[in-house]
Amino acid sequence: MVEVYSVKVDCTVTSRFAHTVTTSRALNKAKSSQEIFFEVQMPKTAFIVNFSMEIDGEVYVGAVKEKKKAKKQYEKAVSSGQTAGLVKASGRKMEKFSVSVNIAAESNVTFILTYEELLQRKLGQYEILTRVKPKLPVQEFQIVTNIYEPQGLAYVDAHATFLSNELLPLARISFSPTMDEQRKCPNCEGTLIDGDFVIKYDVKRTENLGNVQIANGYFVHFFSPQDLQRVPKNVAFVIDRSGSMWGIKMQQTHEALLAILKDLNEEDHFALIQFDDTIDSWRESLSKATKENVAEGMAYIRTIQPSGVTDINSGVLRGVHMLIKDRQEEKLPERSVDMIILLTDGMPNIGVTSIPAIQDNVKSAMGGNMSLFCLGIGNDVDYSFLDVMSQQNKGVARRIFEGSDASLQLQGFYDEVASPILSKVDLRYPVNVVDSLTTNHYSELYNGSEIVVAGRMMDNNLDNFMVEVFVEGQEEKANATAKALEMSLRYSFVTPLTSMVVTKPDTKDGPDSPLIADKLTEGEGGKSDNWAGVPDHGQAFSLKMDGDPHFMIELPDREDALCFNLNDKPGTIFNLVRDPTQGIFVNGQILGDKKIAPDGKMNTYFCRFGIEHRILGLKLEVSTQDISLLPPSSYVSFSMDLLLTKDRSLTVTLRNSVKFVILLHKVWSEHPYHRDYLGFYTLDSHLLSSSVHGLLGQFYHGIEYEVSDMHPGEVQEKPDATMYVKGRELNVTRGWQRDFRSDLKMGKNVPCWFVHSNGTGLIDGDATDYVVSGLFKTF
Repeated sequence: MVEVYSVKVDCTVTSRFAHTVTTSRALNKAKSSQEIFFEVQMPKTAFIVNFSMEIDGEVYVGAVKEKKKAKKQYEKAVSSGQTAGLVKASGRKMEKFSVSVNIAAESNVTFILTYEELLQRKLGQYEILTRVKPKLPVQEFQIVTNIYEPQGLAYVDAHATFLSNELLPLARISFSPTMDEQRKCPNCEGTLIDGDFVIKYDVKRTENLGNVQIANGYFVHFFSPQDLQRVPKNVAFVIDRSGSMWGIKMQQTHEALLAILKDLNEEDHFALIQFDDTIDSWRESLSKATKENVAEGMAYIRTIQPSGVTDINSGVLRGVHMLIKDRQEEKLPERSVDMIILLTDGMPNIGVTSIPAIQDNVKSAMGGNMSLFCLGIGNDVDYSFLDVMSQQNKGVARRIFEGSDASLQLQGFYDEVASPILSKVDLRYPVNVVDSLTTNHYSELYNGSEIVVAGRMMDNNLDNFMVEVFVEGQEEKANATAKALEMSLRYSFVTPLTSMVVTKPDTKDGPDSPLIADKLTEGEGGKSDNWAGVPDHGQAFSLKMDGDPHFMIELPDREDALCFNLNDKPGTIFNLVRDPTQGIFVNGQILGDKKIAPDGKMNTYFCRFGIEHRILGLKLEVSTQDISLLPPSSYVSFSMDLLLTKDRSLTVTLRNSVKFVILLHKVWSEHPYHRDYLGFYTLDSHLLSSSVHGLLGQFYHGIEYEVSDMHPGEVQEKPDATMYVKGRELNVTRGWQRDFRSDLKMGKNVPCWFVHSNGTGLIDGDATDYVVSGLFKTF
């Protein structure tokens, strides 16, 4: 009953800057109100500058706000049961903007989304990508692209249609099929319009100093010199061979590296380093890329087989030190570029495992003298870690998506950085003419790419000025975050620092009920928010125990969690935490349902906790009925804080140490089976000593694991996988557990890797090893 009758995409490209307006019109033909959805996929490198809806002649326009402020309004909208629009990562090159709105009977709505993008030259061409998915034939469907390049166009290729190279500076490409032409067959409802509309082009180039365009008091300088001799490169390939690379990942890595080595120029030098928990090098120095050396290197690559765990720190540093040593011994050409290409699919889980420490180590070792390119293979890789580390070292990161074309993705990335033609490029402009420059210092320029510098001119009447290009310059190291935020707000475009708030009409909260357009960075998503009312003290993970009773080890740095259930007879007492160094012990007792349910299942829960600080001589017993403290509370003020809130949450803070949060779950007193029970959560666990242990305590300082080989499980929506942890190989299931931190009544489903059989293989020993004889007893 909802008909989308018009879809138009209007793109105008002026001097590489693309301005795209997508307009969709829909009609609710029903006799009652309907929810209408609008969805657009746009390039990840684009920025939303406007979103508006026109309903019954009234226009509702979005406003860009700083992300934290926008989030507060978004949470208000969600809490009142309204829908919200989000830009969500949806693919390799595209991300999704989606929004829904309730429309009255027999009413129209028009959605208009505007986004902009500076096209980047790669491998000698620019690409305009439009993804269209109308789902059904549309009465009025049109894509129009106008390209204006003052230099003139060298060529244009639209959807594999050849166009003459002898083009005017302005090119117009229009695609407007009729409804019959959109159908898969004469009587089909479906549409052929489902995919990418791609335009590729390049401009004419004559001057090696590039082209400068001046308009309205601003200038843009495009610098892409032609016919320069390539600079030799010295590249160390650092290859992850840990156990999670088993199978197709390693096969595709082999294929890609073999193809890459074939393309090395004879003036290049290369090294091959493989790592798991040990590091092995093909040779102790880089080798010149002669035919003989390349052939031997290819034979070595074929021998790399996965096993062990992941020591990224040592692997990368081996490559860095090899390049430094060869430089010192003058084994490499003086005029050449040094780079490391890291291929990995996992997280560091042995050796140095702290992300900031690894980043600091690599940055310090490289000293700004080489570039680091990180290729994150698969869906489990910590992309943000690799992205930051690359940017700190004059390189970039790229996610290699799982799929049959992964080896082609690896080769494609290498092709982009394989041919450096200039290093330490510094573009200079008259200081008395130009103000407010964008970045004008670049560590390298690669063949087929382009440097773009923009700035504001002091003299609006000037139509020409001198540009100087030097090949020596210093990297700008100023933090541009504040400036980027200020520009985003001033010029109203959505970046990872900002969100677009869109006022939604016809809601009970009126104009304060917003929708949000939120731009995610690559690799971002799904991070849990902090506890309501409880500050985040920067712990790398949190530990929880709740429900029937399930344990969860949440790892925000990996955007993941591990969990296991604990089944035993009612009355059993388990040691949860023991830290003999600090004298802190926590035990918990479980109880069962009132009686066995008709399905034969009896749930068990924690009903009592004993918290003891032996150095201070304190004992705290918390049950579903009572809180008991010894000695009297007057002694507690300087050694233990107790905060009891009206939502049945008790926070226990031990002096200069850990915090525990205990939640009371109330069950209807007349319930035939269930009873009241307690949940247990931990804050500031990093303040406990290295000797801490127990069912929860053993995880307070982290857990190293890798997951691979995901495959269908017994339940369709819960796949199984193989986990490598503590030297063991476990079968785990992707499922959900309830987190009651922010919603004590309903809880929130949190995805996690479920370890079966009472956590066997994940916990040290067996669950029965943690049974104690009393609430304040130890082993």
